[in-house]
Amino acid sequence: MVRMDGPDFSKGVAWQRGEYVPIAQASVPLTDWGFLRSDATYDVVTVWDGAFFRLDAHLERFERSCRRFRLDPGKTMAEVTDILAQCVKLAGLRSAYVEMLCTRGQPPWGSRDPRQAVNQFYAFAVPYVWIANEAQRERGLHVIVSDVQRIPAASVDPTAKNYHWNDLTMGLLGALDAGGDTVLLTDAAGNVVEGPGFNVFAVRGGALVTPKEGVLEGVTRRTVLEMAQALGIPVELRALPADELRAADEAFLSTSGGGVLPVTRVDGQPVGNGAPGAVTRRLVETYWAWHRDPRYSRPIDY
Repeated sequence: MVRMDGPDFSKGVAWQRGEYVPIAQASVPLTDWGFLRSDATYDVVTVWDGAFFRLDAHLERFERSCRRFRLDPGKTMAEVTDILAQCVKLAGLRSAYVEMLCTRGQPPWGSRDPRQAVNQFYAFAVPYVWIANEAQRERGLHVIVSDVQRIPAASVDPTAKNYHWNDLTMGLLGALDAGGDTVLLTDAAGNVVEGPGFNVFAVRGGALVTPKEGVLEGVTRRTVLEMAQALGIPVELRALPADELRAADEAFLSTSGGGVLPVTRVDGQPVGNGAPGAVTRRLVETYWAWHRDPRYSRPIDY
């Protein structure tokens, strides 16, 4: 919806420094350590058919990530919720990708003490973002296992959402150059851990296997684990060697940018019979059905 009497919010809305602006005008000061040092945390919640999906889980993780990185958004989670909802409403979006951020801000000139920085809160809503297009979702993704290692958890805590993505970006560039759709990184022991914005699952003998450590504990990952429990599908949280993923019966990714996304090739070779499998398809259907469940959805008052 284009507002003829004010700013054009139709492509998305951002909240910054106390005001709502069109997404094209959103900015972070050049001297903010969130930009200069990737010193920030964030979370992403989706809106589907006019309702937030699992908003409480995303707010809990955002709050936890802020504490882990010693950041203070200066907002209660109720205030954050109101800002997110207003971004969506101003943009007139029924399906949206909604992000909340807290940056370190800037300490006084001459200081390198992060404790002296004034932390900043930002938010925005844009049309829903898929990390796989319709054809990829139908046929399944081709994933390349990179030789780029994920930053070790002892250096950057992966359970707190962060922008330390250079390893993911370099791995993704290599995967795209090699003809893949996306990438999975490994740890020092050769186990796959995660990719840029998603967790990974293998299906073996009807059971799910997903990495236990060295990964962001995604809300969609959590949803898959809860769906598996509800459906009676066994789950193993443990190390997932790359060779075991390649030999899996099925594989899929979990992400807010699309839910459950089938993987049908790894490193150029088919996974199982090379088509999305029965377990994956069942989880895809259940994931979207849960969006209509009032336990997980929070309607927006437009």
